[in-house]
Amino acid sequence: MKVLICIDDTDNLESRGTGELATMLAEEIERRSWGNSDFVTRHQLLVHPDVPYTSHNSSMCFAADIDGKVLDPLIAYAGDFLQRESAVGSDPGLCVSVVEQLGEPEAAIAFGHSAKKEVLTKQAAYDMAARLGVHLSEHGGTGQGVVGALAGIGLRLGGNDGRLKGWLKIKTKDGLASVGEILAQTTLGGVRTMDGDLLDVEEMVEVESKPKAVLLEGKIYMMVSPLADGGRARWRTTPRQQLKKF
Repeated sequence: MKVLICIDDTDNLESRGTGELATMLAEEIERRSWGNSDFVTRHQLLVHPDVPYTSHNSSMCFAADIDGKVLDPLIAYAGDFLQRESAVGSDPGLCVSVVEQLGEPEAAIAFGHSAKKEVLTKQAAYDMAARLGVHLSEHGGTGQGVVGALAGIGLRLGGNDGRLKGWLKIKTKDGLASVGEILAQTTLGGVRTMDGDLLDVEEMVEVESKPKAVLLEGKIYMMVSPLADGGRARWRTTPRQQLKKF
């Protein structure tokens, strides 16, 4: 079965990030031969004085294909892991959803988008989790991270939100690579402009240091922006600051 696993509010400004803990959890699933884990995505939620968060208010989500009989042991392990590994002062939350059994996908997606725009309560998260039939639990502090954990499930499910943790490793020649060369080195669904157009494989791209990928329409894309001078190439990888919209 395919599951989505999301954690939130596990860190503070001095500790390991929530993304690192999500990666550790994904790797442990494979180490225990429970299943195969997919990439981790970061989902930015509302930053507001009325929203309690410990660093940047972003949740981290990944998918995994597992044997159904390990679902309960996985949830138990993940909860213990967060209790043990989360930073002092954090309010960790865990959400695990079996995708095929999700009651109302549209409601989950809507909840995720609401968490990007408005202040939501723990009770609202628990009410929605019960409606959807997903596991939601808190593992320290106030447990406020359950809001972001559930929101991250919805945002990942929607397929149009989030940046992938880490960066793409692309070999270039003098900083340049064709789209075809980039695709051959990665699992990208394509190279896409910020206006939404897909580039042909012959197009050349100036690849800057540590390029990021984003989740759009359920696929992974590297985003590019036009080069002003258009000398060596027409495109360059979009700077990380401009990817915050995702």
